Amino acid sequence: MSQKEIVVQGATCECQFGTQPDKLKVLTQEKHYVNDMDGSKKLIASHVDTGMTFEKNTFGNCKLQPSGSGYLPCVPKLTKWTAQYEDMVLVNNGQVLVEDSKGICAISGSPCIKISKTGQKGSVSSQNIENADEKTQSQVNPLVNMKDIQKKDIYEFLNAR
Repeated sequence: MSQKEIVVQGATCECQFGTQPDKLKVLTQEKHYVNDMDGSKKLIASHVDTGMTFEKNTFGNCKLQPSGSGYLPCVPKLTKWTAQYEDMVLVNNGQVLVEDSKGICAISGSPCIKISKTGQKGSVSSQNIENADEKTQSQVNPLVNMKDIQKKDIYEFLNAR
């Protein structure tokens, strides 16, 4: 997969013919999550997430649909995804979308919907704190004393951020 990020629910998508971005919703599976300790927010998106699969279901106005006073509102109907990661298949028989996957809209007929942000965010886990090198951390973040953070206080520390 050569270090491509997996796309998750909440990924920001943009249409080259639209005027505003929209966020992807995963509607085809509820089992596979990534970078989500609680398993409640970051569902993995796949190539079977098609149709009306966005939060607002619009990319603003569609430049392919001119009207007398501008352009008609975009109502994206995603027909297909391209460039998905074919070696990883989810329970819905979907192949995982990655950062360079593109969506084909019924209006344009071409791969015009790109993923501008995958929806993943880096976050500190208790494992990161346990494995942190004290000397390096004191140089990188001198305001935090790793000795003061006990195992029982890790979650308090993480939640206070």
